[in-house]
Amino acid sequence: MTAARESAALNIGEVLARLRPEFPDISPSKIRFLEAEGLIEPARSRSGYRQFALADVERLRYILTAQRDEYLPLRVIKERLDALNGTGGPVRQTLAAALGAAVAADEAARQQPGSGPDPGNAEKAGTAGSTAMTRAELLEAAGIDPDRLAELEDYGLIRRSGRHYGADALEVARACAALAKFGVGARNLRGIKAAAERDISLAEQLVGPQLRQRGAGARAAAAQDAWQIAALSLWLHAALVESGLDEAGLAGGVIVPPAAAPAAQQDGVGGGLRSASSR
Repeated sequence: MTAARESAALNIGEVLARLRPEFPDISPSKIRFLEAEGLIEPARSRSGYRQFALADVERLRYILTAQRDEYLPLRVIKERLDALNGTGGPVRQTLAAALGAAVAADEAARQQPGSGPDPGNAEKAGTAGSTAMTRAELLEAAGIDPDRLAELEDYGLIRRSGRHYGADALEVARACAALAKFGVGARNLRGIKAAAERDISLAEQLVGPQLRQRGAGARAAAAQDAWQIAALSLWLHAALVESGLDEAGLAGGVIVPPAAAPAAQQDGVGGGLRSASSR
């Protein structure tokens, strides 16, 4: 296909052909409805026929994706689009969309032949990336002071094993340090911690029957499912938060890194679950 043809205006049939592989329910009436609602503004030929540029197609793709993956009302989607600057740049991806893409990519990978969990990796994956750090090393890596760390420990946000801290403690400390710049203290994070513990309990409950099986790969399969359930919970949480911010008039996505499969899935299995009481 030549560059001239690629930049030429598309008719509504050609637009449908481009979008239907991703959105089978798309129809001419749907596109006309979105135009009537002011979400798209295709050009018109002299005879009155709609002429869609590639930018219009990408705008439609964003609208349909937001409806399908984030269940956003058209009003909120329009606010997001209106919040974009006039540079013609791509719509900024939201965190919920990135998590949804990661979940979809992980699910697609699991459907490939031979992609099931390897029971032999279960124990190894449980300790993968678990770098032990001393208190001084954690303070330096996270960029926090001893008082801040003590506060995080007092509220149960960070726990150590013996005299050392794991990689998860570093991630928590870094996130809390970033929130502290907005005046968020450890006491304000109790609700987030409680929500995380509920998500863990839900995952443990759902994979419980698998853990009770005696098969060699039962625990590995349960761990893999538990990590996917956790990713789905994060996706839902992000979508709900972003929807609420949009409704509050704080529309606009955030720049996020490209979606990638969860780290635990890269070894084919998660490291198993720890109960909220034993972390």
